[in-house]
Amino acid sequence: MNRFALIVIAILTVALAGCADKQTSDETTKQFVIGMSQCNLGEPWRVQMNKDLKEAAAKHPEIKMIFKDAQNNTTTQQSQVKELVDQRVDLIIISPKEALPLTKPVADAMDAGIAVIVLDRRIEGNKYTCFIGGDNELIGEEAGRYMVELLDGKGNIVELKGLMTSTPAVERHNGFMKGIEGSQIKIIYSVDCHWLEPDARREMASALTRFPGAGDIDAVYAHNDPSAHGGYTAAKLEGKGRENAIKFVGIDALPHEGVAYVRDGILTATFQYPTGGSEAIETALKILNGEEVEKDIILGTRVFTADNVADGGQAL
Repeated sequence: MNRFALIVIAILTVALAGCADKQTSDETTKQFVIGMSQCNLGEPWRVQMNKDLKEAAAKHPEIKMIFKDAQNNTTTQQSQVKELVDQRVDLIIISPKEALPLTKPVADAMDAGIAVIVLDRRIEGNKYTCFIGGDNELIGEEAGRYMVELLDGKGNIVELKGLMTSTPAVERHNGFMKGIEGSQIKIIYSVDCHWLEPDARREMASALTRFPGAGDIDAVYAHNDPSAHGGYTAAKLEGKGRENAIKFVGIDALPHEGVAYVRDGILTATFQYPTGGSEAIETALKILNGEEVEKDIILGTRVFTADNVADGGQAL
C-alpha cells in the first residue's frame, strides 16, 4: 500500500471517529420540554416572572420552554394545563389564577406522570411536585407591624386587596391583621381589586368620596404595588392634596416599579415578593435529572423604605 493510500485511510479514520463522538454526544444530551402556564400578563410582576424564567432557561440549551398566557381566565388555564399534558411535556410550571379550580388539572398532570412546579400561588392539597413562592402571610404580618410603627399604633386604613379567591391575597390579609393586632389601627374600607391598578384606582376614589375629611384616611395597605400606585393616583386626581398626607404601602418591590415608587416618594414602603423564576428553572432541572427536591421552597423578603432604598432594602 503506497503512502498516499495510508494518508487517505488515516484521514477517513479520524473523520469517522469524530462523527461517532458527535453522535454519542448528541445522544447523551437529553432535551427537556417545560410548559409554563401563566395566569395573566396584565400585571408587571408576572411579566417579570416570565422574563426571569426565560433568562434562566436560556442558560441551559437542553431546555425548551413553551409559554402560555391564560389571560386571567381560569377556564383557559385549565385547558392550557390539559394541552400541555396532551403534548407530553417533561414538566409543567404553573402560576395559578385560583387555587381550587386549578387543583384537579395539576393532579391530572401528576397522574399522567408529568412533574408539576406550582409557582407563586398555591393550589388545594399537596398533589404537586414542588411549590415555590414567598411567605405571603409573613409579608402581610411584617407590613402590619410596619404600619403600626408608621402610625404610632393608631389610624384609619384603606385595604386594597388582591384577588381574594387566590391564596396570596388571603394570606396577605390574614398576615396584616395579625401584624396590627393589639393596636388602634382600624380598616375602614376594604375591597377586592383583583391585583389590577385600574380597579384599585376606582375603588380608592370611592373610599375618598366616602371618607372626605382631610384626616379621615391615614394610610393605604395594598396587596401589590400596582394597587398602591392606583390608590396614590386616585388621591392625586381628587385634587385636594391628600396624596401627600396618606401613607401608601405596597408589596412586590420590582426595581422599576415598587422600588422606584419608594425612591420617588410615591410609596412609603414596599415589601419584596420574589418571582421565583430562576429558582423554578433550577428546581426543574433537578427534578428532570432525577434529583430529590424539597416539597415547599419558601423565598425570603426585603422591605424598601426611603431610609434604605439606596442600600438595596433591608432583609426580613
